[in-house]
Amino acid sequence: MPDTARISDNIQKILAPGKGILAADESTGTIQKRFDSINVENTEENRIAYRNMLFTTGGYEEFISGVILFDETIDQKGESGQTFSEMIAASGVVPGIKNDEGKEEHPNFGSQTITRGLKGLGKRLENWTERSNGTLGFTKWRQVVLVEPEPNAAFLDYAMSVMAEQAAWVIDAGYVPICEPEILMDGSHTQDQCASVTERTLSTLYKKFEEQGVDPALTILKTNMVLSGKETKKDTPEEVAGPTVQTFQNSVPASMPGVVFLSGGQSSIQSTENLNACAKVATSAPWVLSFSYGRALQEDALKAWGGSKDNYGAGQSAFLHRAKMNGLAQKEEYEGE
Repeated sequence: MPDTARISDNIQKILAPGKGILAADESTGTIQKRFDSINVENTEENRIAYRNMLFTTGGYEEFISGVILFDETIDQKGESGQTFSEMIAASGVVPGIKNDEGKEEHPNFGSQTITRGLKGLGKRLENWTERSNGTLGFTKWRQVVLVEPEPNAAFLDYAMSVMAEQAAWVIDAGYVPICEPEILMDGSHTQDQCASVTERTLSTLYKKFEEQGVDPALTILKTNMVLSGKETKKDTPEEVAGPTVQTFQNSVPASMPGVVFLSGGQSSIQSTENLNACAKVATSAPWVLSFSYGRALQEDALKAWGGSKDNYGAGQSAFLHRAKMNGLAQKEEYEGE
């Protein structure tokens, strides 16, 4: 039997008021792009140094409730000699793990890709439990969905069935599954098109949950805001909030405890402003709205750090400021920088 008490306890910690998730689960290839932007070589030593800077930021636990890690990061050690997963847990923050294995093309779905990682997932969960000394509390599985061309029913049925199955494995292992269907903001689609695809995707996901016996109350949803394609226009926070919350009300079960937004290519400040606007509209919603940002939490810190230990303090200040601004936005209290 899954440890539902542990799962529920971790959900409460992750969705604590004024806090959100730091997505630090960049694969080696993704962090290469981050480091290239500041002319830093992508070595294991530099990856450890950068993440050590983030995870030793004094006071970050006031605004960050969870940290998503990549496989190699779990048992890497910071300067204290503790592994990163142990270090994060010791600060009162819940560490988690990216549990999918990336995406690949499917012969029947054109430009839509399918996320892989079901094979051997049970064994990988056991391995992560052992390597983290039981400190990990959640997983995160991402499935990308393009608005154009619009996904057909067969693709959504298949992709969301896979997402529901991995959630069943994760719950059985005693972890919170954070399910991330990301409708990409790339392209020239309208906001209405994004709303339609988001609603269809989420409705299909929770239908698959029901079919596979996955209790939404033991999961967290990570997904996009309803946005126009970035080649079309930049929506104002007020334009984003209403359609986003309405889409969730149309498709997300009331028993699902929380939605954590991904930033999805929005700027740091844009992500904060839009979160604040959505929180204001969702005051009577049955689920918590919060954030699970990667680049939008890290971009300023990465630039301030620049690959030098001499800049640790500057990088940590930038990270703490961004985390605080999003913590305020989660409580509808953001009033600008």
